[in-house]
Amino acid sequence: MITYTKPPHPREYRLIFKNVDREGWDPSIDCYLRDGGYEDLKKAVTMQPKDITGEVKKSGLRGRGGAGFPTGMKWTFIPPTNTKPVYLICNCDESEPGTFKDRYIVHQDPHQLIEGMVISSFAVGAHIAYIYIREEFPQGAAILERAIEEAKTRNFVGKNILGTGFDLEIYVHRGAGAYICGEETGLIESLEGKRPYPRIKPPYFPAALGLYMCPTIVNNVESLCHVKHIIHMGGDQYASLGVPRNTGTRIVGVSGDVKNPGYFEIEVGKLTMGELLNDLCGGPKDGRTLKAVIPGGSSAKILRCDEVYTLKNPDGTSRQLSFWDIPLDFDTIAACGSMAGSGGVIVIDDTRKMSWVLNNLNAFYAHESCGQCTPCREGSTWMKKISDRLVAGEASPEDLETLESIAYQIDGKTVCAFGEASSWPVEAIIAKFRDELLAETSGAAAAHPHNPELIAQQRYLGTAS
Repeated sequence: MITYTKPPHPREYRLIFKNVDREGWDPSIDCYLRDGGYEDLKKAVTMQPKDITGEVKKSGLRGRGGAGFPTGMKWTFIPPTNTKPVYLICNCDESEPGTFKDRYIVHQDPHQLIEGMVISSFAVGAHIAYIYIREEFPQGAAILERAIEEAKTRNFVGKNILGTGFDLEIYVHRGAGAYICGEETGLIESLEGKRPYPRIKPPYFPAALGLYMCPTIVNNVESLCHVKHIIHMGGDQYASLGVPRNTGTRIVGVSGDVKNPGYFEIEVGKLTMGELLNDLCGGPKDGRTLKAVIPGGSSAKILRCDEVYTLKNPDGTSRQLSFWDIPLDFDTIAACGSMAGSGGVIVIDDTRKMSWVLNNLNAFYAHESCGQCTPCREGSTWMKKISDRLVAGEASPEDLETLESIAYQIDGKTVCAFGEASSWPVEAIIAKFRDELLAETSGAAAAHPHNPELIAQQRYLGTAS
């Protein structure tokens, strides 16, 4: 009987988080082995690598880092005629605002991640693997370093693992805390010691041209942990969790204006947005009403809580779906105009001004732009300056039109998806809360200078209003 210091909700299905906040649990290898740790690795190394990949493909596992791309399919993109070294990278940057799942795995159950990485490395033929962890997780980096050394002493990492002749070294690499390093090619550039400018795809798809121009598989922490459970359960049984095309479990981290924010591990698609927010999270705080939700981290488009969507059925008919009835799977959230992303659910109630929400997001993305692409570099800062004026009550209605225009001129015109990450929140918030934002503007503000230089010039000329 497993007991927890923070009991899970009855609607949860604990798989990856089975040991998180577990009574009497600690991150040591001895504790992990007592609970059956590394038994799945022992099973995996008796299999053919292609059979492990086959089980992962059969499981239907989709990446849990944000894009939701099928994990097994990504593994097959390594060129069949490849003669270069293959690398595996664990993306532990977790830089998306609103996301806080991977750090729990690292802090409390590091050997689950290491076991998943060793199995995955064996499957793709990698003999060197990296855990790219952001600088703000210093304790997590130290825990991983110690866990890797523990695994080496038991021959689960290093030379001739379990007598199979398979060698694997795992290294922890600490990033400098840049959001852009969550993008896989920006991460690779950083790992090579360069400025983290994302690469153009094609041709630089990591599975073909990745780290040191060699085939590289980049997977998220949670995704790699799922591989261990797929080997344990088998691909078919794992696929029975969740719903078709959206299998297994996933961890969602709910923050913002609910009574019980926190992490929840659920079967994909088995709960609705209303069940998550009202049953698992306890609903809005007393006297408040939920207004909007960002369902997949700050870069996902916002959804209003009073929206109704018309979706197409597979047979060509259509159906209507309210916000509260949206099942928490990748495809339905996408069909409703947003994305499941990294599972960071940000809840906004009626006490929040949308101008403040918009400016908060703009300030973050203006600060985090890597500066490689002109539309993103100039546009993200420009959007932040306009939303600064909006929250200060100094914006004109025309400023809102300019802000929207800038967002659409960034969208789809940059090397990586950071352009979309910065523009999508602006596009969605203006589209869905235009009247509220317009109410905070003033026609007279159009005649006011917006920068210190112009103010100084008008003061000198005596024309300042």
